[in-house]
Amino acid sequence: KSPKELLMPPTPCRARTNVMFLKTHKTASSTVLNIMFRFAERYNLTVALPAGELFHLGYPRTFLAHFVEDFKVIGQNYNIMCNHLRFNPSEVQKVMAANTFYFSILRNPIPLMESSYVYYKEVVPAFKSSKDVNEYLASPRRYYQPEHYRMNIYARNIMWFDFGYDNNAEDNTNYTQAILKEIEQNFHLILIADYFDESMILLKHALCWDLDDVIYFKLNSRSQDTVQTLTLESKERIKAWCSLDWKLYLHFNQSFWRRIKETIGLKVLEEEVDHLRTRQKELMETCLLEQEAVGKDHIKNKALLPYQSGTANILGYNLKKDLDNRTLRMCQRLVMPELQYMSYLYSVQHPHKKRKGVGLPLLWTSPQER
Repeated sequence: KSPKELLMPPTPCRARTNVMFLKTHKTASSTVLNIMFRFAERYNLTVALPAGELFHLGYPRTFLAHFVEDFKVIGQNYNIMCNHLRFNPSEVQKVMAANTFYFSILRNPIPLMESSYVYYKEVVPAFKSSKDVNEYLASPRRYYQPEHYRMNIYARNIMWFDFGYDNNAEDNTNYTQAILKEIEQNFHLILIADYFDESMILLKHALCWDLDDVIYFKLNSRSQDTVQTLTLESKERIKAWCSLDWKLYLHFNQSFWRRIKETIGLKVLEEEVDHLRTRQKELMETCLLEQEAVGKDHIKNKALLPYQSGTANILGYNLKKDLDNRTLRMCQRLVMPELQYMSYLYSVQHPHKKRKGVGLPLLWTSPQER
């Protein structure tokens, strides 16, 4: 070989298009879902969407393949799977190709618990019967009744549950070590919501996607005035009460940073995070009327109103007037709440089925409109 040939750049990688995202609760996962939906549209991919009237893939029941619309017809030919489900690898493998990339996202259980409390206050018996999050954490067993197990999943070790395990299991080292090992075998990558931009850069590299594929506007966040302040005691109690989630988080937070150092390096990471934020700011200036998310009462177009839950005021966006068609479509995709986006994709993929009634006006009902 001549020296010149040796200097040929390595072949650029190809974007991964078979991807399974385990969507966990209150972990910025709605923002990741939007990224997945936009990617699916860009490459015209088939998404494993919830069957019939369902809004999620059977959650909180353990996932079964027939929870996916048209599974009997489409079989193992879906490209993207990202709606809420309780992980069950053998059934997911019936839906997703053998070369699928599996990833998920975790969040520090301390802010997670507070978020979960406010969001699910009205539906979770353990939360409902306590005055506020600190009162609940002062003596969780007083409010967390074993017979309400199904309804109380959000009140203890919710991430452990989402990964398919018993969120009331006894925390002993042999057990937790075995589970962590199993998760490592089932997933190629675990992101950390507390470092969301860094996570997006890591994801971009792992999947060989473009920067614009992982650009996002934060979705499903809530207004600051609904945030409850945790006492120091409460924070410590969360580590004990949700010790399975705490171990899960600590373990994968470590592997997350190790992975970054081994693959990208901190210097490149910092540069790319800067690019991401600059590009995001550009898009916000292009798309948004206000340069930030606004409260539910200030969202002008009700088709862009996110689903509201508990006492959390879930924020959304207003788009600028007079955007040209192409820009408008791009901006609409970036701010589209998940129920509306899912309903739209469902109607594109399954045009002959009855529309999913999300109880919210829809921006587009057919591909022609965009």
